[in-house]
Amino acid sequence: MKIRDFPDGYGLVSILLHWGMAVLILGLFALGLYMVGLDYYHPWYNAAPDLHRVVGLLTGLLLLLRLAWRAASPRPRPLGREWERRLAAVVHHSLYLLTAALVASGYLTSTAEGHGIPVYGWFEVPALRDWGEGMEDRFGELHEWFAWAIIALTALHAAAALKHHYIDRDATLWRMLGRVPARRSTTEEERR
Repeated sequence: MKIRDFPDGYGLVSILLHWGMAVLILGLFALGLYMVGLDYYHPWYNAAPDLHRVVGLLTGLLLLLRLAWRAASPRPRPLGREWERRLAAVVHHSLYLLTAALVASGYLTSTAEGHGIPVYGWFEVPALRDWGEGMEDRFGELHEWFAWAIIALTALHAAAALKHHYIDRDATLWRMLGRVPARRSTTEEERR
């Protein structure tokens, strides 16, 4: 498998970043749903939010790495009809923006009272400032909205990949799984 992207497929780095971020975002969403229902005496009452914050910070770092890699690596040729390619671009850009907004709103929720985010005693991510009373809840509401929006877009993204795989029978999903099937005899233009 190639490291960099190439005209017919994605390289190892793009594939690992794509699936790694998918796992982190879905895992953070599940952990977020779980931890808001915990009562004060639950053993995970403090541990779950700590884990959520640290993995959220890691997701932010991976987003920066992913954007840098995307800028440095050539992209595979697009598949699908013109309107599908345009919609895919809008969804991909929206996923990047929502991920950034999700990380930022999580950071602001965690640091709203002026306290940094400790990372298991290794170091602390400092707060920008004390945002004042009640801002933790406001940032938290934004964080929840962004989380639901990213889950909805992720579902649309997954549905589109499955549509390409099972209905269009093109290589869209295979390319993100690291496999490039042999080209079919009909080209994209011939199918339109």
